[in-house]
Amino acid sequence: MVNVALPTIGRELDAGLTDQQWVLDGYLLTLSALLLSGGAAGDRYGRRRVFVAGLVVFTAASLVCGLAPTIGWLIGARLVQGVGAAALVPGSLALIDAGITEDDRGRAVGIWAGMSGVATALGPFIGGWLVDAESWRWVFFLNVPFAVAVLWIAARHLPESRNPTVPSRPDILGTAAVTIGLAGVIYALIEAPSRGWTLATVAAAVIGTAALIAFPLIEHRARSPLLPPMLFRSRQFTGANLTTLAVYTAVGGALFLLALQLQESLHYSALAAGLATMPTTIIMMIGSPWAGELAQRTGPRLPMTVGPLIAAVGVALMARIVPGATYVGAVLPAVVVFGVGLAITVAPLTAAVLSAVSDAYAGIASGVNNAIARVAGLIAIAVLPLAAGIRAGPGQPLGPGFSLAMLITAAICVIGGITAWATIRTGADVAHQVLPGINHACQDPSTRRPRSAPEAA
Repeated sequence: MVNVALPTIGRELDAGLTDQQWVLDGYLLTLSALLLSGGAAGDRYGRRRVFVAGLVVFTAASLVCGLAPTIGWLIGARLVQGVGAAALVPGSLALIDAGITEDDRGRAVGIWAGMSGVATALGPFIGGWLVDAESWRWVFFLNVPFAVAVLWIAARHLPESRNPTVPSRPDILGTAAVTIGLAGVIYALIEAPSRGWTLATVAAAVIGTAALIAFPLIEHRARSPLLPPMLFRSRQFTGANLTTLAVYTAVGGALFLLALQLQESLHYSALAAGLATMPTTIIMMIGSPWAGELAQRTGPRLPMTVGPLIAAVGVALMARIVPGATYVGAVLPAVVVFGVGLAITVAPLTAAVLSAVSDAYAGIASGVNNAIARVAGLIAIAVLPLAAGIRAGPGQPLGPGFSLAMLITAAICVIGGITAWATIRTGADVAHQVLPGINHACQDPSTRRPRSAPEAA
């Protein structure tokens, strides 16, 4: 919803491309930096408790976003909104993973991924209608009734779960390093094109890079690391997260720039721009649960390879969405092919990540994967306009840089498919083969899922 509202926000609050990038990246910055902490906190203090706390913070920040009088207030509220989402997002998947038996897990994750994808794709339509019919502020106010309903459901129907083996001391130093690192690098990438390499942007880049380099060193020495290095001993866990980085770079970059291109360059209304992406919504709603079940039967390797390659074709077709192009001739084929690729990819990708670790690490595994997905979007929004030479002010068309950005994004998607083919195992259930030390020795017996009959045999 925020993507499609950006041009109107820019005009009403006198915000250029840099400010519009910050409206998205401010949220993604705190979300990305704190997702690992959110997942670990759920494992430590209770997944339902952290989920509900995150929802309350997210909702309060949404109200401030809707009331923001200036672009500065809006960006600040989006930063806080990301803090709440960092507890909310990994908790949702971890609660499902902890409460669903192994036989039903593929379908459950498929539904979760499908609904997540549908919400992402449906957002531009709902946001466009709200912007045209009322105001961009309702994009944020709309969160409130949904949050109230979810709080009631959580109180009545969600069981509490936690990992009893998690050490009591949180990794404060690791959290600070990854937060400072991402903030510094992203600040430099967004601000340098408009402000130049000033003392502030250079200092941010240097400090941010140093913090990111220090982060893995800190984790190796920490007694209770935010990101346990042993997780990456799993080739599948590492490969699935590298594929996530590539695919969600494409998703973040394509959705951000496509919403701007349709409105600023092709002069679509906000509602028309939202309707233009509806085929992606329908395809993901139908295809994601099916892809989850297929991956459970055949293993995630094939769909995780084919899906990104199809999505790459869709993104490449978006390069044809230029002034003078028609919806049927250019926009529709691109969003349909892109939707097919995402529907094939998302559920198997999520399942591959969770199958590589034990139940006890569901929260941190979900946090890692979600963090990487958000970092991918964060990087895409900051870097793609710079790499493609897009320098648009309020209400200005994006120019030829849009097509170049789409071709760059398509190449990244292809890399994601190749990575999945090279790293993902063919078996449907690899958790007990990949990390035996984590999956058995480190797991409390009371937290293990009941095994299916074939596995027990």
